[in-house]
Amino acid sequence: MNDLTMQAQRLTVVLEEDPEAAATLSLQLRTLGMESRYCRHGQHLIGEVMARRPQLVIMALEFGQQDGISMLRRLAECGYGGRVLLLSGVERKIVRIAERLGQALGLQMLASLDKPMRLIELRERLEALSSGHAPLDDPAAPPPCRIEELDRAFARQEITLHYQPQFELASGRLSGVEALVRWAHPEAGLLVPGRFLPLLTPDQNRHLTRRVLQLALEDAARWRRAGLCLSLSVNVTADDLMCPELLSLISEERCSAGDTPVVLEITETAAMEDELLGSEVAARLHLAGLEVSVDDFGVGFSSLARLQLLPISELKVDRSFVSQLLEDAQDAAIVEAVALLGRRLGIRVVAEGVEDLACLARLERYGCTHVQGFGLARPMPASDILALAGAQSPMRASSVASGASPGSTP
Repeated sequence: MNDLTMQAQRLTVVLEEDPEAAATLSLQLRTLGMESRYCRHGQHLIGEVMARRPQLVIMALEFGQQDGISMLRRLAECGYGGRVLLLSGVERKIVRIAERLGQALGLQMLASLDKPMRLIELRERLEALSSGHAPLDDPAAPPPCRIEELDRAFARQEITLHYQPQFELASGRLSGVEALVRWAHPEAGLLVPGRFLPLLTPDQNRHLTRRVLQLALEDAARWRRAGLCLSLSVNVTADDLMCPELLSLISEERCSAGDTPVVLEITETAAMEDELLGSEVAARLHLAGLEVSVDDFGVGFSSLARLQLLPISELKVDRSFVSQLLEDAQDAAIVEAVALLGRRLGIRVVAEGVEDLACLARLERYGCTHVQGFGLARPMPASDILALAGAQSPMRASSVASGASPGSTP
């Protein structure tokens, strides 16, 4: 690695109209081991990005006659491959629009920061950069794998699973797991889905779904023999649900797992397509005793009438609403509304992305039935699930520390 590359990986370019705010941010970045370049105009920012290819761009959403949203488009047009962090004192809805636009443009968006910035919050945002590696989607960075390696990965059984634990709010018990695919790459190490899923061909994607279901149900069978029965959630695509082979595949594999409850998760956008979950395949899955969950609920725009007609057993509230539940009244209102909708429709409501255990009482009061997130337990190998089930529930531990009884609603 040459000196210019090393400098770029420590460099942050800041676009901020207020010199005092920029100076404060520069000092905070230096404390965290990052160098910074200060820009007051959009054109200056683009020039710095093109010349230096910094690891991070931090910019305000409002400055002068320009705005941060237009600058996101310019960053995408110039092929910027680093991370982007937005600073804002504007309404949260506007910030969300900007974040989603950046993601749609292919930019790597970090969670935004409100002004004035606090050092501890900035440190949290920069954790993804602390390893010193080039951004994962940087065009200049070599891809972690080649497409021909994927076929060998299946043959060598390098595809593995980690499990995100899910807890029942009322009892605090471990009630289920969500299967998360990983690739144990012989050279690059354990790869998360974002590093290889975009490379999959349709045939490889179907092969991957079959492999994930097979591995997950094998693990569920081992847990069941040890006396632990958990529901098993598996993410599937729209194409997977439309595949007639899916039902027979799951039926064959479930026999060894003792009829483990299987939940097929599909994102809200795909779930609301007219021909998808109302299709023959979805109906047959439901009749066969399988459940369908709408993942990331609240991010897309759903037809509530269509939702009422579909064979759905579960809604998962997107983490973007849950993470700011205690600080943002609008986020809290959305979570409460989704929980009420689920309760009226007679389906489970799972809150994703729980990091602060202080929000558990609020989630239960709203009517959420299950929770998952890093604050409760991080994704783990199958071998660790039994130990987790035998240990004290993180929710019970939180309740003991606060003096509340598990499952009570203040």
